[in-house]
Amino acid sequence: MQPEGKTHIDVPPYEEVVAFHGHSCPGLASGYRMAVAALRAIREIRSADEELVAIVENDACGVDAVQFITGCTFGKGNLVFRDYGKPVYTLLSRRANAGVRVLYHGRGTPEGIRNDREAYIRFILTAPEEEILSVESVNTPIPERARIRSSVRCSFCGEPVMETRVRWIDGKPACIPCAETRSHD
Repeated sequence: MQPEGKTHIDVPPYEEVVAFHGHSCPGLASGYRMAVAALRAIREIRSADEELVAIVENDACGVDAVQFITGCTFGKGNLVFRDYGKPVYTLLSRRANAGVRVLYHGRGTPEGIRNDREAYIRFILTAPEEEILSVESVNTPIPERARIRSSVRCSFCGEPVMETRVRWIDGKPACIPCAETRSHD
């Protein structure tokens, strides 16, 4: 299914996102619609490297759709997680120096449809954008490109830890779990 929209971009079908995620659900469907709306709004295509940055405000199913559709991933360093528990995704374009914030508000959702999972998913995928989403331009500073960091060996467990995550205990480098364990002693 292709969602309704004003600006044409090449979007993988929802079924490909389902295959990536593992199942179809309302959260994945809303994330799909949000990611597509964001790309259309900033007139961008999927990020091959770090051309785009996605800031996600939840860690729910929809984030998989954002990764699949936008090409923003934790591994490339262009997917930023902010644990606010909100159905909000912000997409920033380095090329255009522009960004959009997409909110899933679902105000146009018919009464009682949320109890019928399949009907709810169909509704999310086919509803006019303005009935379920708000899309607004933002002037959010674009984060720096990802940098490869050196690792330091934790003095307590011996495992490597990114130098920017090291905690110091009595002058010795510690990974976060070891530092937290020792702070409770």
